[in-house]
Amino acid sequence: MVSLIFVSSCKEKQQKTMKNITPPVADKKEVILEKHGDIRVDDYFWLNERENPEVVDYLERENDYYNKMTAHTDEFKESLFKEMKSRIKEDDSSVPYKYNGYWYSTKYETGKDYPIYLRKKDEEGAEQEVLFDCNEMAKGHTYFNLNGISISPDNTLAVFGVDTVSRREYVLQVKNLETGQIYPLRIENTTGSSTWANDNKTFFYTRKDKQTLRSDKIFKHEFDTQNLQSEDQLVYHEPDETFRAFVYKTKSQKYIVFGSGSTLTSEFSFIDADHPEQPPKVFQPRIRGLEYSISHYEDTFYILTNADQATNFKLMKTSVDNTSKENWQEVIAHRPEVLLEDVDIFKDYLVVSERSEGLNKIMIQRWDNTDSYYIPFDNETYTVFTSTNLEFDTDTLRFVYNALTTPASTIDFNMKTKERKVKKEQQVLGGTFNKDNYASERVWAKATDGTKIPISLVYRKDMKNNGKNPLLLYGYGSYGATIDPYFSSVRLSLLDRGFIYAIAHIRGGEYLGRQWYENGKLLEKVNTFTDFINCTEFLIQQGYTTKEHMYAMGGSAGGLLMGAVINLAPELYNGVIAAVPFVDVLTTMLDESIPLTTGEYDEWGNPNKKEYYNYMKSYSPYDNVESKEYPNLLVTTGFHDSQVQYWEPAKWVAKLRSVKKGEQILLFQTNMDAGHGGASGRFEALKEVAQEYAFVLDLEGINQ
Repeated sequence: MVSLIFVSSCKEKQQKTMKNITPPVADKKEVILEKHGDIRVDDYFWLNERENPEVVDYLERENDYYNKMTAHTDEFKESLFKEMKSRIKEDDSSVPYKYNGYWYSTKYETGKDYPIYLRKKDEEGAEQEVLFDCNEMAKGHTYFNLNGISISPDNTLAVFGVDTVSRREYVLQVKNLETGQIYPLRIENTTGSSTWANDNKTFFYTRKDKQTLRSDKIFKHEFDTQNLQSEDQLVYHEPDETFRAFVYKTKSQKYIVFGSGSTLTSEFSFIDADHPEQPPKVFQPRIRGLEYSISHYEDTFYILTNADQATNFKLMKTSVDNTSKENWQEVIAHRPEVLLEDVDIFKDYLVVSERSEGLNKIMIQRWDNTDSYYIPFDNETYTVFTSTNLEFDTDTLRFVYNALTTPASTIDFNMKTKERKVKKEQQVLGGTFNKDNYASERVWAKATDGTKIPISLVYRKDMKNNGKNPLLLYGYGSYGATIDPYFSSVRLSLLDRGFIYAIAHIRGGEYLGRQWYENGKLLEKVNTFTDFINCTEFLIQQGYTTKEHMYAMGGSAGGLLMGAVINLAPELYNGVIAAVPFVDVLTTMLDESIPLTTGEYDEWGNPNKKEYYNYMKSYSPYDNVESKEYPNLLVTTGFHDSQVQYWEPAKWVAKLRSVKKGEQILLFQTNMDAGHGGASGRFEALKEVAQEYAFVLDLEGINQ
């Protein structure tokens, strides 16, 4: 009894202290924005001035407020971080994969944040070589990311990209793998990836527009140690601001492919990888709405495409000499109930990745048609996908399987004998995890228009069934990106404290096929938001939780989801986490100088057209902030974010502070050293998760 009085007294003291902490106030500097005869007043437009000391001062004041308001959870955050870290095998390594005579792998060492990239020759007694030790390379940088390692066909050189700012602008360099020398060549402002021709001296790479960060140009570099600063040749330029360019080599090593794509349209060109001097030949000229991707096998190209109204895609083939659409022949017909997601091509097998009724499936078919079958899986909610399969002449398919209650397993599957060999199962350290202690299920909510919306849930089996369990509902719902039900050792820190974790498979993703995506974009985008609300209401109605214990979370476009949902139904949630949220939709989509804007028109619409302008304005979170009570909010961003600029959440929070009612907490935290993906390094990233979990746990009165 005494301890209860003490806890209650401490909580009251803490709440009193928090009430006395004054939140920062951003200055109002009225800017009039006019479009289509509509006038918007933006008091916080000035916050997009990245170099303005007043802007930095405001962000730092918000960070200081966050620190003071959460000071009582500092020890708990540290405890959560150590708990999450303790489950991770620190001295871990990946399952090696074979490529061009070498076995490649990555490893982590105890206490270190970054991976070490290794390889070993495929011969008896070969020693392991260290290709890149990112821990050494990251020294002196607050952020570090190595990307796109590309090994020359003769295995002697590696091109790699490095980003030390977190704006996804990579500097390409070349390393001699025989001597260890990194040449002084530096190619700036690239995507970080590159592709070697078969001559071992020519590589192709993609550069970004400096202002918009759109990857619009593909260059050819002829590597010469005697002339490192030779001028590179422009091979491909994509002038359409809604498209992005990229380059890769087919698995057969026969062709270099130059791709360009927008949300709705694809176009590819190709050259013989033995002849990098060739001009690219267009595979099939772009047709608006025609999406396709290509793979090569012998004298044939295989095409995954939505041609001829194949909404869920079909597989076609054509001769390497006649690649235009009129020559395509059907291999796998379009099936309205099955989404064709990808293909992997082997010497003797075609592997098809599909999705039906929300679940991943893998189909194996011999080229000689003597065998065709699906790999069986027996779980209601699981995720499976093909992994690194770079070898062409092999019977082994590598895939990864996991579920909400089952750690990820890397499995080598013999396509001939149908035998499975588990190469590695994710270890969960700490001695307390037993997957039999957890249960998962899939339930179906009914949307406003009658559509059934699937929800995946996971929780402890010994959870009290009293209808008052805290529940965290996660959502995304954009770009056709599907949030599959996957295992997370980090998530155990919520489950073991009584939380239910749920994923709302709302429209805007592709969980139930391509049409599921089409019904949650452009002028049907609001379905995404109402679906999430309907899922929330369903979970409350079914007794999983109550409004007082309901929490929601989303990031990036999922942050837009959070912003829209709390404008529409704030009373349903006790707390909401919006990470790097895309909340100033209208202003951003009207500014073509901002990275990613023009390429997004097919997702959100072009607000230069009045119909789309009005529709976006109807749901844009920033434009619809009202003087009412909102849930407790934690908003996070990165100062160097290139995907969603920091000023979107900054403006949103400033406006919410100015008009919201009630005493619910509003916290805004900016990582001044990071971008869209947050902190680099596996352990620094865990600190951000601990910050998010501590927020919802604290609202539940859980502090240990």
